[in-house]
Amino acid sequence: MRWYVSMRARLGLALLAASLAGVGLFFVDALRNHNLNFVYLIWNLFLGWLPLVFALWLERILRRKLWSSWQAIGVTLLWLAFLPNSFYIITDYIHLQDYLRVDPVFDIIVFSEFILTGFTLGLLSLYLVHQQLRQRLRGRSSTWMLALVIFSTSFAIYIGRDLRWNTWDVLLNPASLLFDISDRLLHPWEHPEMFTSTLGFFVLISTMYAVAWHASHAAKRQPHVKLGE
Repeated sequence: MRWYVSMRARLGLALLAASLAGVGLFFVDALRNHNLNFVYLIWNLFLGWLPLVFALWLERILRRKLWSSWQAIGVTLLWLAFLPNSFYIITDYIHLQDYLRVDPVFDIIVFSEFILTGFTLGLLSLYLVHQQLRQRLRGRSSTWMLALVIFSTSFAIYIGRDLRWNTWDVLLNPASLLFDISDRLLHPWEHPEMFTSTLGFFVLISTMYAVAWHASHAAKRQPHVKLGE
């Protein structure tokens, strides 16, 4: 148990270090270009942290309460609502073409630091919730449930990037959001980009999660070798 807690703490510190590295790289880039054009990366990364926070909170609740409790249901809904933000950040690459910059290659490095960190946060939050599902569902039910979550997340990313809706609009502007979604569901063939974007993100997130899942299990089975052996 001590090893498990220690490794989790180290992973958290590594993600925090990656986040701070991204902020540091951003300010170096901002000084070189004399502007804060890409400052939204910091906010987007903050939003990317929230699903992991909610997954950890949910995990703690489920140690002493059923998933059907109002606390667990509430935190699960928060997790589902904010999960797309962790992966949405990858679409920020599209903004690399918005401005003339001093060093476009360095811009790519800055963006990649934020995006890879955010993506990792999303994968980790998926992993934590998947573990809870596996403890409660038989067979492949947990896998299908996770696939449904990833699919809905992929559709949410499409809604966010193409229609410019965000998580807050679920509460602030639900009627218009529901109208846009229902229009695409009722007339899907008029919006071919909905299929390509949603399917593309589903494949991307699913395959990367599969890699992370098998990597974590391979690491657990790896025998520990002492230095000098």
